[in-house]
Amino acid sequence: MNNFKKIGLTALAASLVSVSANAGELGVSGSASITASGFSGAIGNSGATAWTMGNSVNFAGSTELDNGMTVSMAFELDQGAANNSSNGFDNHSVTIASDDFGTVKFSGHGGSSATSALVGSAAGGLWDNFDGATKGLGVATIPDAIKSSGGGNNSFFYTTPAIMDGLAINASWNPAASAGVNSMIGLGVTYTGVEGLSVSYASMDVEGHDSTTEGDETALKASYAYGPLTVSYSSFDHDIGAATSATNLELVSMAVSYTVSDELSLTYGTEESTAGTASSVDAEYTGFTVAYTAGGMTITGKMIEGENVNHANTAGDDVDYWELGASFAF
Repeated sequence: MNNFKKIGLTALAASLVSVSANAGELGVSGSASITASGFSGAIGNSGATAWTMGNSVNFAGSTELDNGMTVSMAFELDQGAANNSSNGFDNHSVTIASDDFGTVKFSGHGGSSATSALVGSAAGGLWDNFDGATKGLGVATIPDAIKSSGGGNNSFFYTTPAIMDGLAINASWNPAASAGVNSMIGLGVTYTGVEGLSVSYASMDVEGHDSTTEGDETALKASYAYGPLTVSYSSFDHDIGAATSATNLELVSMAVSYTVSDELSLTYGTEESTAGTASSVDAEYTGFTVAYTAGGMTITGKMIEGENVNHANTAGDDVDYWELGASFAF
């Protein structure tokens, strides 16, 4: 064996030793919920009450390499996700983190893009409670732009170390999953350098092969907490194709939350959705949420009023929603 091969094998062996892992840990947590909900309005669901159950089991493991890097795994079993993944196997990811180089997360399922990481509105997604409001006009729901803005399967999300006090930058890459679809890259920034203040902004190019499938997304989220009071604002803009395209959507939300005690909190929020079509009208949502936590149990109540929920003002487009639920963490 010549010296070059000896040197090469020695370097390879050293590199393998340098990234060997210490004994890792694997933990399991779970949650379950029982929820009663219903609608009312000109054409609701006749006042019927729907009962639903949620359940989820999460596995989380991590280990530290000799070079200081940390590798962690997350895996979720969720029966309610059977339509989105195989046999209820839901979100799963591998994360590699380093104090010097930041964090890289690879999501096999349930990944976030730079914009979708901020999509959760300030008011907590009031609009998303109206998916089941079956009316004479169809299903009351905001267009699927928000739900489809995620990083998708087999996507990457990178977060830098803090480049200065309170400032962090992230980037996402959603590789092309099939022919006719291009990769998408997003960039975001978050500032938390002032006590109680958090401001995040992100943008992403949505790539396609013609003018009807190309565009961009932007998301802005800000909150300020002072004592028990928190004021929040968010804006999400999904701009694809022509200005009057049905795929265009803007969602603006504001909320005020008050923490009464360690157990009890109250939130009042508003959301306004604007669709791109010329004939559409703005959908508006206002609602109260109260949450009471005792140990591993949380009881939540909601009262939400929806106007023009189908981006129209015809019969049945004004619908009210109520919900009472209990969730348990294990």
